[in-house]
Amino acid sequence: MTRIAIVVGSTRPGRIGRNVAEWAHRIASKRTEAEYEIVDLADQNLPLYDEEIPAAVGRYAGEHTRRWAEIVRRYDGYLVVTPEYNHAPPAALKNAFDFVHAEWRNKAIGFVGYGAAGGARAVEHLKLVAVELSIAPVSAQLGLLIPGDFPNYPEFGPLEIRESELHRVLDQLESWSKALATVSA
Repeated sequence: MTRIAIVVGSTRPGRIGRNVAEWAHRIASKRTEAEYEIVDLADQNLPLYDEEIPAAVGRYAGEHTRRWAEIVRRYDGYLVVTPEYNHAPPAALKNAFDFVHAEWRNKAIGFVGYGAAGGARAVEHLKLVAVELSIAPVSAQLGLLIPGDFPNYPEFGPLEIRESELHRVLDQLESWSKALATVSA
């Protein structure tokens, strides 16, 4: 069975990303072509990148790095839930990508962004990072807008159309994850 991680990309106190990830998980869990699990970066306790040797070499010294590598390795694809901070993704999320290298390779990734512009600029930034790590970003993405999807901010109440938009992302993510499993094994 295809395994996909729903990655909560914000670690800040008061974040709303966990609620968004849980909503996506409820919807994704009803699907039959993949298993979905939430991976919350706040639970990983990754420090600011602290490995002496670049991740591309594949020799991880830190226990936290080896633990994170194993988590990343076990999934066939990733659905990243990210806010947009100052036209970019959160530093903790970019940091998590930087810690490991080969574990990401030849897998698929989709995005759910949120913010004043639906997280679009953060997602575009992360797509560049993904390509550099040989992760294949799917074209569909979901952008949640603060004015419409968070009517009583910080409460999350997505517009009705968002579920079908999420399914479009998941359709692509599942098919790409399955296809890439033939080369990532």
